[in-house]
Amino acid sequence: MNPLAIGTIIETVDRIADDLITTDKERLELALKEQELEVRLLEKIHETNIEEAKHPSMFVAGWRPAIGWIGAISLGYQFVLYPILTWLWKILQAKNIIPLDMAPPPTMEADILWTIVVGMIGIAGLRTYDKLKGVDTKKIR
Repeated sequence: MNPLAIGTIIETVDRIADDLITTDKERLELALKEQELEVRLLEKIHETNIEEAKHPSMFVAGWRPAIGWIGAISLGYQFVLYPILTWLWKILQAKNIIPLDMAPPPTMEADILWTIVVGMIGIAGLRTYDKLKGVDTKKIR
């Protein structure tokens, strides 16, 4: 099951339930069952994440940090290094060190970059939530 589709599933169940259920009590019971389903799904995802983090292989346990570093390097290139490179590029072209017809360094696809970065921020937000709730991270290691 795709964990990202849980919202769509819940909305569909809500629409069907609204057609079938008439009392407030029945609606509340259904809402409670939906929340329990979502909690169970999130618990399974969390258990999977813990098991991945325990794995001795860097290719299993290290994929999230790798994405984080790639995102940080990409942001650094796009918003720090690239502006400096284009500025230097123009200066070097003005001094005839770089030919005028030579193209400057490429930019990155910002849409893809933001997708990765926002996803990582979401994961970090979940971790912050865990810390606020007092989740013991020593058990994860």
